[in-house]
Amino acid sequence: QVQLVESGGGSVQAGGTLRLSCAASGYTWSSACMGWFRQVPGKAREGVALMIDGEDSLTYLDSVKGRFTLYTDTAENTMYLQMDDLKPEDSGMYYCAASCLGWDGDSLLFRYWGQGTQVTVSS
Repeated sequence: QVQLVESGGGSVQAGGTLRLSCAASGYTWSSACMGWFRQVPGKAREGVALMIDGEDSLTYLDSVKGRFTLYTDTAENTMYLQMDDLKPEDSGMYYCAASCLGWDGDSLLFRYWGQGTQVTVSS
């Protein structure tokens, strides 16, 4: 059974840094199809960082480009989201996802999801 467990969320002031972790059991992070998403109440979940097939395919939400970095540690079997220079608008529940199912319109569907970790950035 696959489990993804996020950690690393918390409350920080604007300009601060957090690193989110997504530890996997029953699943091995490869270079294919993984991502971080965030959701705030009343809004649709949005993809923050996505990697479909290798580092060259990494894409980021425009508002986080240059500040967020998705990477994996194969030894730890963990995916990370390094978040620097955080802004209040980065606040939300962050979810990691693995193993793509395909596209539904413009949305990339994933098979496995974590439970979420809350990020709150105060001004």
